[in-house]
Amino acid sequence: MMPLTLANIGEEAIIKKIGGNPQVRAHLENLGFVTGGNVTIISTMGGNLIVNVKESRVAISREMAGKIMI
Repeated sequence: MMPLTLANIGEEAIIKKIGGNPQVRAHLENLGFVTGGNVTIISTMGGNLIVNVKESRVAISREMAGKIMI
């Protein structure tokens, strides 16, 4: 298990765990990051990540991506 920030661009991964406080977990869940779901890194810009999750592109900060374990 590793944080999403360490995944390679274009790599598809399965979300194994979401960390952080309950508010952060709820926010990420609302964006589509759920345990067992697929996530693909599209690109990185200025430390932030653009990912494909549930057929949508979402931009998240490196800090938030560090709480998503794949």
